[in-house]
Amino acid sequence: MAAVGIAAITVAFIPVRPHINTTTVAFAFLLAVLFVALFWGSKPALLASILAMLCFNFFYLPPYYTFTIADPQNWVALTAFFVTALVVGQLSARAKQRAEEADRGRAENRRLYDELKDAFERASHAEALKRSEGFKSALLDAVTHDLRTPLTSIKASTTLLIEDRQTPQRGEPLSPVEQDALLAVISHESDRLDHFVESIVDLARIDAGEMELRRNWGPVDEMIEAAVARTEPLLRAHELNILVGPDLPVIRVDARAVAEVIFTLLDNASKYSPAGTTITIRAERGGDDVVRISVADQGLGIPAESREQVFEKFFRNSVKEAPNRAAGIGMGLSIAKGIVEAHGGRIWIESGEHGRGTIVIFTVPVGDDEPPRSGQLDKDRLVSVNEQ
Repeated sequence: MAAVGIAAITVAFIPVRPHINTTTVAFAFLLAVLFVALFWGSKPALLASILAMLCFNFFYLPPYYTFTIADPQNWVALTAFFVTALVVGQLSARAKQRAEEADRGRAENRRLYDELKDAFERASHAEALKRSEGFKSALLDAVTHDLRTPLTSIKASTTLLIEDRQTPQRGEPLSPVEQDALLAVISHESDRLDHFVESIVDLARIDAGEMELRRNWGPVDEMIEAAVARTEPLLRAHELNILVGPDLPVIRVDARAVAEVIFTLLDNASKYSPAGTTITIRAERGGDDVVRISVADQGLGIPAESREQVFEKFFRNSVKEAPNRAAGIGMGLSIAKGIVEAHGGRIWIESGEHGRGTIVIFTVPVGDDEPPRSGQLDKDRLVSVNEQ
């Protein structure tokens, strides 16, 4: 093809040779070399350069039809033409080679990307299956323990009460105190079952993104008081310290849900800290539009590598020395995280003072609507309250 192209240009320009200058012919030959280089590569371009130089000399530089060059200037022109043809041909061939290498590189990258994507999808699928199996195992463990245990207590208590009423002559009848104690067990374990079912429902709503928040303006200290009232039986063995900042604004949140988060943190603090230690609730401004609430205990703490895991479903603290370790169902912190994030806040864990104990901190936005006037809510509450 190199020879054909050069021959075609040579034949095309011979009839008009008297009317054109050698520069025009030289450019035509250069274009031929360029196209040969682009379409067929460096070796055909080198051949085209040599043929073009010979044809240019033989047919277009006087004396014609001989390789002799009469005018010294034509030697310069011929040399310049040959060098230019070589350079243009080689550069064009290299550009074509680079383009082909780039195309091959893109194709290889695409292939590797597809392979990596497939591998990632397989790994993700395997990880999803693994997590699903882990979740099923954890759910089964939780259901087995947290349903069977209270059901066993309820069944045993009701059986004793029924037998006492139906066959009093077979033994000493139950005293009123004993009957009240059995009824208290039934009530407590029923509440425990009810709380377990509610937690399962809350988790399902959080996972489905269907948690409904009833936002209203309210003071943080009222939410803290509501949570403390619920945890009072759990905190009898601890000293409770409540610190509420004096400049704390009212916030637009679901007060019941925020109180539930505080209750969960207090419940965990009471389980994982020794009797006689202090549990501290602190509420303060975390910025112009954020309120920061924390619960700190003086227990053994949570290892740094486990602080993200504690917010996963059915995760239980592995601290063996923790009192009441088996009492939890491993859903509280997961629900608390869902509530906080539904409000647009975040929740995390830090070490306590001197590396002892745990501080669980969460933030909630103040709100995006106009707050009530200062006279509508009593904000002049006790800044620091100590309760035994």
